Amino acid sequence: MGRLLTFLACFFALSVPHTAQADPADIEAAARGVVRVVIIGTDGREVYPVSHGSGFAVSPTQIITSAHVIREALQDDTLRIGVVPSQGEEAAYARPLSVSPRNDLALIEITEGSLRLPPLTLSGNIAGDMGEVSAVGYPMNVDRAQGLDIGDIFRAQPPVKSRGFLSGARPSRQFDTILHTAPIGRGNSGGPLLDGCGRVLGVNSFGADSDGSDAEFYFAVSVREILPFLRSNEVDVSVNALPCRSIDDLEAAERTRLEQQRAEARERIDAREIELTQRRDRAQFEAQLEVQQERENAMALALILLLVAIAAGYFAEQARRQEDRERHMAIAGGVAFAALAAAVALWVSRPGIDEIDRRVEAVMKAKTGEQADQPVSQAREGTMLCTFVPERSRVTSARTDDVEFDWAANGCVNARTQYGLNNGEWTRVLVSDDEELVAINRYDPETRTFLSEHYLLGRDAMALAREARSAYDAPQCGSTNAAATLGEQQQSVIGMLPPRPNERLVYKCEPKARISSSGQE
Repeated sequence: MGRLLTFLACFFALSVPHTAQADPADIEAAARGVVRVVIIGTDGREVYPVSHGSGFAVSPTQIITSAHVIREALQDDTLRIGVVPSQGEEAAYARPLSVSPRNDLALIEITEGSLRLPPLTLSGNIAGDMGEVSAVGYPMNVDRAQGLDIGDIFRAQPPVKSRGFLSGARPSRQFDTILHTAPIGRGNSGGPLLDGCGRVLGVNSFGADSDGSDAEFYFAVSVREILPFLRSNEVDVSVNALPCRSIDDLEAAERTRLEQQRAEARERIDAREIELTQRRDRAQFEAQLEVQQERENAMALALILLLVAIAAGYFAEQARRQEDRERHMAIAGGVAFAALAAAVALWVSRPGIDEIDRRVEAVMKAKTGEQADQPVSQAREGTMLCTFVPERSRVTSARTDDVEFDWAANGCVNARTQYGLNNGEWTRVLVSDDEELVAINRYDPETRTFLSEHYLLGRDAMALAREARSAYDAPQCGSTNAAATLGEQQQSVIGMLPPRPNERLVYKCEPKARISSSGQE
């Protein structure tokens, strides 16, 4: 009975479809570019909010929202469009660039203020049903529940995030929509619907009327509508169609890959040992036969020579007893002496048993030398051309173009950028001044692997990272102890980063000279 229950449990566990879990860090990173879009009126003395919705950045100054969010501002030129970010003290005014009532999309642009926003990335494909999604925006019912007054709407507030699942693509008569269960309310309109990696699947637009009893469903304008709308307005938006994989999945796959590599290396070592054992046994057998044959031949020849020496000695003795045979006696005696000497020499010089071991070692050494002479490139310096390895990477928004750089043994890149060395690892920490991004670049000369990990931080965390980076000056390329010094300095920035990056880009590098000579470039 116990085995049956175990079998049924395993069966149902395998039968239930696995749904990708949203990564909170990715949703948080995407939320940095989500804004409250406020329609602002004035009585001549004070400004006040007329209504508000949500929106998200598709460029540092351009925001997509729902057309119905800004409808009143389009019909009344006394009203203005305000943009309130999720962080910081900067708010701004915006103007409409394009409005498409047909599919409820609008594009606005910041015209007043220094506010710059981190753009969101659009998904290049829509996951199947039951994929987990997140809605991000500013629902009014949450504002009321928190007791926020009218003035609070003009202050930065973190957006509300809700989770649900895709329930299918449901094209309406006018445009393509996505049905989902991530709760939204009034004020969420114009906010993004995100996949597990924080990429935009749609713009939240409206909900189904549940009458207080039915399950609630919500609709978002599909990315299939958003992309043509943005491209028609010449917005160079970031699109990512790579599979959404978590860092946990990536690290598990990397552990599996390393274990497989180690297993293959062990198999090669075992095969090599078996091959060497077989080769040694064969060399032992052949050497034993050769030595034995040489010993037997030497002993046989020595016996023959001994017999010749005896016969010649007998003939010399007979010649000595006869008169006038001195010359024959001398010849026979010489032959006897030479044959005896040769027999003794052959006997003494015949190969011994230890000759077998010497010949085996000579054969094994010769074979090893042949393999060592095979040309194997171990180039670790020079110009490297690195190509992206998607199966080992996690990308939510970054570009994945090939990377080319000159690497020197002292960690100097392109003769001007010093890499730090810490615990045997070459790294360079880059803290962006223009984006809310910290990157850690790593290069392993042994495996020729280039890795870039990206941390998408909020404004406060980014300010701390910039402060830590400004506290030290990276040493000049090639200066005394430059690598070790920079390796220590960078720890002040690395220590304040989250445990895991948002993105991990892995590249496999090859010497460019080799690629050029093989005709691949």
